[in-house]
Amino acid sequence: MSATGRLIGVGTGPGDPGLLTVKAVKALAGTDVLAWFAKRGGGGNGRAIVEGLVRPGAIEHPLHYPVTTEIHRHDDEYRRQITGFYDESAAALAAHLDAGRTVAVLSEGDPLFYGSYMHLHVRLSALYPTEVIPGVTAMSGCWSMAGLPIVQGDDVLSVLPGTMEEGELVRRLADTEAAVIMKVGRNLPKIRRALHEAGRLADAVYVERGTMANGGMVALAEKADDAAPYFSLILVPGWKGRA
Repeated sequence: MSATGRLIGVGTGPGDPGLLTVKAVKALAGTDVLAWFAKRGGGGNGRAIVEGLVRPGAIEHPLHYPVTTEIHRHDDEYRRQITGFYDESAAALAAHLDAGRTVAVLSEGDPLFYGSYMHLHVRLSALYPTEVIPGVTAMSGCWSMAGLPIVQGDDVLSVLPGTMEEGELVRRLADTEAAVIMKVGRNLPKIRRALHEAGRLADAVYVERGTMANGGMVALAEKADDAAPYFSLILVPGWKGRA
């Protein structure tokens, strides 16, 4: 370990501030620096979740993505920009750590489950004392909000990114009892087709902004349009012991 500063990845949960863990709240009350990810010009959903819980006087350090969906994620330019962003963000936080400060990085959901925090973790955790505080995942928040049993007994649960190729989505949906499809957004038409092809559309439940005040859900087959915000996912339950 090369410094006395301490890095903490803090899971903020799916949106409802009441789902923050006690450990997360304690970390926020004691941190010297608070960092969070957001779109360029945005305030960040993670930061909104912890409003009123951060130690007064803490240094606020927003990390604004240079690109989000403007460039395809497989494009070399996207990879160049996003890799440079994580390198620069890690260096900026390392400066705080070298100064002996505790740095808490917010991560919506759980930090090590599709979280941006993990890109900082792999760059910094071998150099500084590091702790990761888990958070309630978006999927568990959504199926709890929906009151929808997902798996039981020997059921297999597959977590699938909606950015996958359509044929691969069909294959994996047909080969699992239950599924959670994340990263929906503009991929919803493709996901709907894949669910139909796999014979799973009738079971699918669409949830947006799960656990948030403006959240909602509907059977995907009854959703009349293909509009889907960033904070949305699709649940395909495996367990059949339900009404």
